[in-house]
Amino acid sequence: MEEHMTRPDGRTPDQLRPMSFQRDFTEMSAGSVLVTVGRTRVLCTASIDEDVPRWMKGSGKGWVTAEYSMLPGSSPERVDREAAKGKQSGRTVEIQRLIGRSLRVACDMRALGERQVVVDCDVLQADGGTRTASICGGFLALHDALTRLVQSGAIKENPLHSYVAAISVGVCNGVPVLDLPYVEDSTAEVDMNVVMLRPVGGGESRFVEVQGTAEGVAFSRNELDQLLQLADSGLHRIFDLQSGLLSEAPPARPMSR
Repeated sequence: MEEHMTRPDGRTPDQLRPMSFQRDFTEMSAGSVLVTVGRTRVLCTASIDEDVPRWMKGSGKGWVTAEYSMLPGSSPERVDREAAKGKQSGRTVEIQRLIGRSLRVACDMRALGERQVVVDCDVLQADGGTRTASICGGFLALHDALTRLVQSGAIKENPLHSYVAAISVGVCNGVPVLDLPYVEDSTAEVDMNVVMLRPVGGGESRFVEVQGTAEGVAFSRNELDQLLQLADSGLHRIFDLQSGLLSEAPPARPMSR
């Protein structure tokens, strides 16, 4: 890897954009986190429904799902509200399914009991990596919502057994790079999103999903290995940020019905 390559924002190839999580950004939902990754900002909220989809009734298990949207002012050109069109785009459906899958893998559904948690990820400002930011922030919002269920006495323990995080990697001008902003993502020869879990109690991190596409130029097995190694190193830094935030429990609050 060319360590001395200068990227458009001045970072080295293996450097993350500045990342932060603002807990309880809003007060109405059971869990709320504003995640900032460079210029990308996503509001993630988790809402608890004391019911499950009809096909799960009587199973003794809960369900976690996600919804994703880009607000009209999130990009330089106004993004039309999909509700006004009466139809979600294929991109929106793909992303919210990815977020939901990623969060469910980290959750013990039987410990959750027959209730559903909906994680909403609303993009306030988009500059690349909105789906990966949504997974990182969505996990934290979900964690706080479930912690508050424990605090209220509704469940005995937090059903989340692992941290969940995601990051983008890619090949730009022949060089593998980590955490692509839009200017890189839109011109990358290879674009990849990687989702991983790290057990809360320690242990080996494992892959949840790898989405990789060559944009015009196929990539080699060696390049794939470099990208996965780059993603792994970045994700462990994000896991540490999540762990630091969750080292203190969120303030208890009444759980609305």
